[in-house]
Amino acid sequence: MADTSSDAGDLLAHYPVGPFFDELLGNAEGDPALAEMVGRLARMDLDDLRRRSEDAEQELFNLGITFLILSDREAIDRILPFDVIPRVIPSAEWRQLERGVEQRVQALNLFLHDLYHDQIVVRDGVVPAELVLGHPQFVDAMMGLDVPRQTYVHVLGVDLVRDGEGAFRVLEDNCRCPSGVSYVVENRHMMRRAFPDLMSGLPVRNVDDYGRRLHNALCDVAPAGVDEPQVVLLSPGTYNSAYFEHVFLAREMGVPLVEGRDLFVEDDRVYMRTIEGPAPVHAIYRRIGDDFLDPRAFRPDSLLGVPGLMRAYAKGNVALANAVGTGVSDDKAVYAYMPRIIRHYLDQEPVIPNVPTHICREKEGLQITLDNLADLVVKPVGEAGGYGITIGPHASREELDACRARLLENPANYISQPMIPLSVCPTLTEDGIEPRHVDLRPFAITGASTWVLPGGLTRVALRKGTLVVNSSQGGGSKDTWVMGT
Repeated sequence: MADTSSDAGDLLAHYPVGPFFDELLGNAEGDPALAEMVGRLARMDLDDLRRRSEDAEQELFNLGITFLILSDREAIDRILPFDVIPRVIPSAEWRQLERGVEQRVQALNLFLHDLYHDQIVVRDGVVPAELVLGHPQFVDAMMGLDVPRQTYVHVLGVDLVRDGEGAFRVLEDNCRCPSGVSYVVENRHMMRRAFPDLMSGLPVRNVDDYGRRLHNALCDVAPAGVDEPQVVLLSPGTYNSAYFEHVFLAREMGVPLVEGRDLFVEDDRVYMRTIEGPAPVHAIYRRIGDDFLDPRAFRPDSLLGVPGLMRAYAKGNVALANAVGTGVSDDKAVYAYMPRIIRHYLDQEPVIPNVPTHICREKEGLQITLDNLADLVVKPVGEAGGYGITIGPHASREELDACRARLLENPANYISQPMIPLSVCPTLTEDGIEPRHVDLRPFAITGASTWVLPGGLTRVALRKGTLVVNSSQGGGSKDTWVMGT
């Protein structure tokens, strides 16, 4: 570990090194880029760091880099709190993560293709039939439908955590509409403007290529025979919590941002309304859930989708990313079977292992969970954003009793996992530089091939002691610096 106490003016001199793996200080020994980063940070002035941090957050708000929180009474635009001390990942570690994410995408796409065709994975007993075929996100209309390049998950966000030994593990797969990549790119732009001295000369890999890569992947899966496919981004509109990201990605790709009312279907082909008349659309990056996508195929009361879109999709006249029906693999219970799924399709061990998981729909998993409730984290399989979780070691007796009752009432709705001592990063707080827990969401894009954005969304639990990093629960973000060679 770097010596952070030799200089009285050292910003890290009083940094409280605790029991958790430290992403920067615990990793700097033997890595020149990390050691250089520690030295640069140590020489900074705390008051200057605070001033630049305040300026950065004000600029984020002025630029409209926000997410929307909807309450019963009002809609509030908030910035995702931004911590100015970056998370640094050495090049060798990133290569391992990159391989693991690529493996994950490949297995997920093979799994979904099989699930909507021959269902060998179910017949062989790799995954229980009732778990996937009875899943609310399983879409009967996708059965037998061939999607271009057999790609269902065009954009994947994989949530990773680092345990007490410093090893990365997969916490969750986000296969439907993974969000957060806009903050990855905007955080980098902000760091370049606010901290050029911190980044200067370091081999930090670029993240600005995401929009071009996403556009190319969507063109890869567009109907054959179209020389210049028209791509659009379909958004539910301004009241969606991720609307800023929709605007950002449309701009980065250089494509129209549309809502359902801007599109129509005629003769099983999709068109966009323009001032010059109807324009054909060949690929849609949709940020609308399956249920609202087509009122003729799914919810008839949906005003967000496009009537007839599923017929055009089934005929192969338009590509949808991510594919309809991917939600069946975007599930905490299915996640628990991913090691088996990887072995089944690829005959490989997972490059990045899962967090050990007990499946409460299985008798053994439920019993282990009930017997060790005070030591485990219990998660509902259908919730997101950190909601509905019971963290056993931090829960009161009343909370544990309520959790036990829910488990007994509906065990299939839960998984449990040991409480991982999440790694920490130095973070600017009211009390100076302190460790705070982090996770990482790398993003992968798949068209003709798979590309993993060199970095990802680092979410940070800004409240002292908490492990919950979600923005809806008070978390923030950091810039993620992947070092080149």
